Amino acid sequence: MKDKVKKFRKKPVIVEAYKTNEELMIQTLEGNMKASPGDWIITGVHGEKYPCKPDIFEKTYELVED
Repeated sequence: MKDKVKKFRKKPVIVEAYKTNEELMIQTLEGNMKASPGDWIITGVHGEKYPCKPDIFEKTYELVED
């Protein structure tokens, strides 16, 4: 028996991020990942780092004003 599919919204979590202008190898919880120039490097809620492509970043995150 298949469960009914439900929709979920990602909880609002504030993260720190910066855009890289060089190729980097980022050590993530899932292993090493390559970041390309223009990718965002995100620091997660537990201090973990991971790269994110610009188009995905723009769809997922918005700037928090101080």
